[in-house]
Amino acid sequence: MTTSRRQRRPVVVLYERIADAIHRGVWPPGSTLPSEPRLAAELGVSRPALREALLLLQEDGLLSVRRGVGRTVNDAPPRRGYEQLQPLERLLTAADAPLRVRPVARAEEEPTDFTTQHLHAPAGTELRFWESVLVAAGVAAALSQEWAAPDGVLAAAHPAFARALREPSAPEGSMLAVLAAASREVALTAHSGVTATLLGQRRGEELGRAADTPAVLVTQVVRAGDVPVMAAKHMLPTGSPALPVLQSN
Repeated sequence: MTTSRRQRRPVVVLYERIADAIHRGVWPPGSTLPSEPRLAAELGVSRPALREALLLLQEDGLLSVRRGVGRTVNDAPPRRGYEQLQPLERLLTAADAPLRVRPVARAEEEPTDFTTQHLHAPAGTELRFWESVLVAAGVAAALSQEWAAPDGVLAAAHPAFARALREPSAPEGSMLAVLAAASREVALTAHSGVTATLLGQRRGEELGRAADTPAVLVTQVVRAGDVPVMAAKHMLPTGSPALPVLQSN
C-alpha cells in the first residue's frame, strides 16, 4: 500500500522525519534536541503534533528526557528493523493472551512489485501467498502477509521448506513458523525494515479498525545462504502487543 503524505497524519510524518534525522547523524547519540518551540518552528509543525511524535520516539528508545537538559538522543538508538527469526505470533507478547493465527488466505498469485524486488520472482511465475490475522484475546492484533520464493528456487535452495509448503493440509501457524520448523539443518538470515504508516481501507477492514489508524509496517526478507526464500509484510496497528527489536550496532 502506498499512502501519499497528504493523507498521512502529521504525527506519523514527524516521527519518520525525526527518526531519519537521528539515524543520519543530524542529531548524533548524546546530543540534545532543540527546545519544543524552536524545533516546531524549524520543522514547520504545530507543538501538539510535535509533542506526540517526541513521546512516541521516547517510547521506541530513540530519545530520553534529562531533567534540566531536555530531550537527548540515546547513546545507542535502536535501528529500524527486527532480525529475530521467530514467527511473529511468538515475538508479539500479550500478557494473559496467547496469540493465535487465523488464516485469511492460502493461495498462489503472480509476483507483485514487492515480491519481484525481494524474491527476484520473474514474470509468469506463481508464488505461494499466505495472509493471516493474529488474534489476542479475541481481538485482531496484526495482519501478516507472507510469500514464498518460486518452487524451483525453493527446491534448489531449501528443499525441506518446499516440501513442508506442499503438505496437503496447510498449518494453522504462519509461513515463517513452517520455515523455522523446516530449517533445523539450514542457516537462515534476515533483513527487515520498519515504517510508520496508516492501515488503509482493506487492511483496516481485516483488523476491524478505521482506515486512518496509525500503524507500523514491518517488512522482512529471509534467506537460506544467499538465496531469498521468503518475504513478508506485517501490519501492526496502535495498541498491538509489543514487538521486541534486536538492536544491531
